[in-house]
Amino acid sequence: MSRARKHLQDGPEGANELPTQRWVEQELSGCNFKDKRLERRLRTLLMQMASRPGGTIPIACQDWAGTKAAYRFFDNAKVDEAEILEGHFRATLGRMPQGAEPVLVLHDTTEFSYKREDVDAIGRTTTTFTGRDKDGRPRIRTVCGILMHSSMVVTTDGLPLSPSSVKFW
Repeated sequence: MSRARKHLQDGPEGANELPTQRWVEQELSGCNFKDKRLERRLRTLLMQMASRPGGTIPIACQDWAGTKAAYRFFDNAKVDEAEILEGHFRATLGRMPQGAEPVLVLHDTTEFSYKREDVDAIGRTTTTFTGRDKDGRPRIRTVCGILMHSSMVVTTDGLPLSPSSVKFW
């Protein structure tokens, strides 16, 4: 069994902890928030979100106070994606096989589009010419949203080791 596969199955040390707690600790061990309260809030959010995978933030947080705290965390100017993902990327490096075993880095760009009256509130992803109306005026379709480019590290056996980078614009 490869070191990466064993690490993912066994998790970090701490047999008395629940698997989700071990995973959160492992993924955040390399984080370095300047404000430790924000780091604690992130740990809490990850535990809540892991308890209801695929659920919305209100479902994961279960009450208005927790939901409001989550939205405040994500809206906090002192928190950015690099701080949130720093520990996760370091944990990914720790799962990478040592020695000559190669890994693959798969890339993808995803477009999140939203319908908004004010497209500048989010940003423009594409503007396309869709033809002309009956009076001959050009019809322009503007899509607003964000783009996310991510890279996933996988072994040649197909075992996902985790994302290695994420960039939003």
